[in-house]
Amino acid sequence: MTVLHIKAGPYDFEAQMQREAAPETCAKFTGLLPYRQQIIHVRWSGEGCWIPLGDFDFGLGYENATSHPAPGEIILYPGGISETEILLAYGAVDFSSKVGQLAGNHFLTITHGRENLRELGKLCLWKGAQDIVFELKK
Repeated sequence: MTVLHIKAGPYDFEAQMQREAAPETCAKFTGLLPYRQQIIHVRWSGEGCWIPLGDFDFGLGYENATSHPAPGEIILYPGGISETEILLAYGAVDFSSKVGQLAGNHFLTITHGRENLRELGKLCLWKGAQDIVFELKK
């Protein structure tokens, strides 16, 4: 079992990789660790925060894809009809973009710190971009 530590704004989370359900996505993402970006509030999808990645190509297809990640689930949209992105659901999400419904690869699930998901969402919504770092738990 691979566990990541995620620091998003002032909040700390632990997340378990979904290696059995999304092995290629997990392998690609693990190869990028530690991964540093900024996270912002979503535009169309509901109660979520995202990391917009433009035309970055992970070289992935769909696996374990969903349009409705549950709170604490993290999905990676590999690109195609919309830009590449990583999305973290903190509440109800209907994953979509200006071109319509999307599906992303569910590859991480937050297991600790879930009580701070909504606060992270509100922080991104009202205060803007927050730093986020994913790294292997030590």
